[in-house]
Amino acid sequence: MNALDIRGLRLRLPGTARPVLDGVDLTVGRGETVALVGESGSGKTLTSRTALGLLPPGAAAEGEVLVDGEDVLTMDAARLRALRTGTAAMIFQDPRAAINPLRRIGDFLTESVTLTGTMGRADARHRAAELLDAVGLGPELLRRHPGQLSGGMLQRVMIAAALMGDPILLLADEPTTALDVTSQAEVIALLGRLRERFGTGLLFVTHDLGLAAAISDRVYVMYAGRIAETGPARALFDHPRHPYTAALLASTPRLDTPPGRLAAIDGQPPDLRQELTGCAFAARCRYATDVCREQVPEAHGEQSAACHHPLDRSRTDA
Repeated sequence: MNALDIRGLRLRLPGTARPVLDGVDLTVGRGETVALVGESGSGKTLTSRTALGLLPPGAAAEGEVLVDGEDVLTMDAARLRALRTGTAAMIFQDPRAAINPLRRIGDFLTESVTLTGTMGRADARHRAAELLDAVGLGPELLRRHPGQLSGGMLQRVMIAAALMGDPILLLADEPTTALDVTSQAEVIALLGRLRERFGTGLLFVTHDLGLAAAISDRVYVMYAGRIAETGPARALFDHPRHPYTAALLASTPRLDTPPGRLAAIDGQPPDLRQELTGCAFAARCRYATDVCREQVPEAHGEQSAACHHPLDRSRTDA
């Protein structure tokens, strides 16, 4: 059984003419790292938050979001609380915004499991000290306040907090955005080690293709609330089949990039206030034809691209 199975997920919000998530299919196996990449506003964070039942006000969801085989969309409030303190956990972008600056680190780490009765206070304290050690910090931090820690240290505390309930699924929503390059590398390496040690399935949400390539086993590329392409990380980055994936890779800075301006994707993502027919990327794609503007493409196979004219190895420029 997978840690996460999302099947045919559609999510509508008030005031939109089309779903913000439109038929999303995604899986994360136990002990597997899956990256979800795409531009800002593509639906990455919304997709990950559905795994915890954290839907926006007024949202209407269809499909299935199975965490450890249970559908989150049908859970009552009590079951959702149990899910969020045990089965699944999230690491948010900004650790300083997620931790109460007036409380000690030890209180922050132990609060969820002690309030729910999952652990006694002494056991929770011991568990917190163990996890701080696992993320490379000392137990003396239990008595410190967030303002006494650096951004990188706070993100490690956030990771320890997410592991307090022994989750089978860890959701990392751009967890390195607020960190410097050195701290980013340390956190990425740490997540990889913890995944191997605890066997946790990891969904890593990012707009950084370099990070996705460094950490993931498989990758999903999202555009306008749909999965544009998915496949094994190496195959997808070496030979992208969807023009959007190729365009993202072409716009990524590299050491061997020729001098001059970076490649850019012309146009804008589709407006949520307007109906969408055919391929969501058609208006920005150089290969688009009439069928692209009229019919929604389907994806098939291990490395699949939802495209009527998928790229081959001899034509990967977008």
